[in-house]
Amino acid sequence: MISKENIRKLAEERIAELGKDLFIVDIKISGKNVIQVELESKTENVAIADCVSVSRNIEHNLDRETQDFELHVSSAGLDQPFRVLEQYQKNIGREVSVQLNDGATIKGLLENADEKSFIVSTISREKVEGKKKKVEVKNTHTFAYKDVKATKIIISFK
Repeated sequence: MISKENIRKLAEERIAELGKDLFIVDIKISGKNVIQVELESKTENVAIADCVSVSRNIEHNLDRETQDFELHVSSAGLDQPFRVLEQYQKNIGREVSVQLNDGATIKGLLENADEKSFIVSTISREKVEGKKKKVEVKNTHTFAYKDVKATKIIISFK
């Protein structure tokens, strides 16, 4: 059987050879040996050539004589939820939408992310004591990953 650990080792081996800041977001292997590897870059877009290179390293090191397989190596989609800490860290300073397990959604600026939680700030107009007009107030929200169903980048064409 094809193992995730072996696929990860082969992918990371090629990523190290490329000398780029690529990282693995996800590896899935179906019961019919359909292997899906998703890559992301910490600073730039993932090039097609990088996906091809990682794919070739995996394919050349697996034996089709013992097990047939189908292999797909791609970049993580821009419209897909974050799945690993590196994705949160890469997108600090960008607008995100956070869907909580309780169904609530918060939209704001991703401020920080570490192993335990991440911080999103929102701006709201509120009545402040001593002021006649509403003023903009910055609120920060700290989320534990276990409390979050999905976090996505807000794509804007403004």
